Order: sequence, then C-alpha cells, then structure tokens
Amino acid sequence: VQLQASGGGLVQAGGSLRVSCAASGRIGYYSMGWFRQVSGKETEFVAAIWWSDSRTSYADSVKGRFTISRDNAKNTVYLQMNSLKPEDTAVYYCAAVLRANYGLSRRDTYDYWGQGTLVTVSS
Repeated sequence: VQLQASGGGLVQAGGSLRVSCAASGRIGYYSMGWFRQVSGKETEFVAAIWWSDSRTSYADSVKGRFTISRDNAKNTVYLQMNSLKPEDTAVYYCAAVLRANYGLSRRDTYDYWGQGTLVTVSS
C-alpha cells in the first residue's frame, strides 16, 4: 500500500490543523500510525489506531490535544491536532502495518510509510 500524507502547514500556537494520510488501497486490515521527526532528532511516535476495533493510542506529549481517526471507506487516516505548541513543529509521517495488534508505538513495527508533511507552529 502506498501512503500520501497531506495537510501540513503553518499555524499559530494554540491553533488547530488536520493532516490526512490517503492510501492507494484498502486500509481496513491495516493498523495505522502517525510519527513525527524534528530535524536532527529521532522519529517520535505520535498516535496509532488499530485495524480490528479502531482503538487508539497516543504519546503522552499529545494526549488530550491530538485525535487519530480513520475512514476505511475513503482509505484515509486523519490526525486532528488542537492546541498546537511550537514543540509540535515537525515533519509528520503516516505508517501502516497489516493486521498488527502490538507494538504500534514502535517505528520498526510498520511496513509502509508516507512521504511526510511539514507542520510548523509559530509562537
């Protein structure tokens, strides 16, 4: 499956932004994740959504502010980001793994990655 992330941009601190990840094929059997990377730093887990029951998991740094969701009919996963902070500035990547129920916060769990979309939060 090929993934295409979009929706990044420049937003002021406290604002909101929604990034999307469109897949080339059906994602119903894929667990999906969002990660982010600041230049020169390691890729960081942001959020994940399970394929089986759409349960979700979040990094502590975004819990309560970000929401991951999926629309299997549109083969798209979303990351709604509210109350954005300058430290949320990063390139955001979506990722997919077939029928995985464990390790969704780990980068090496995923088999497919999108190209990334840049989110910049100004102070």
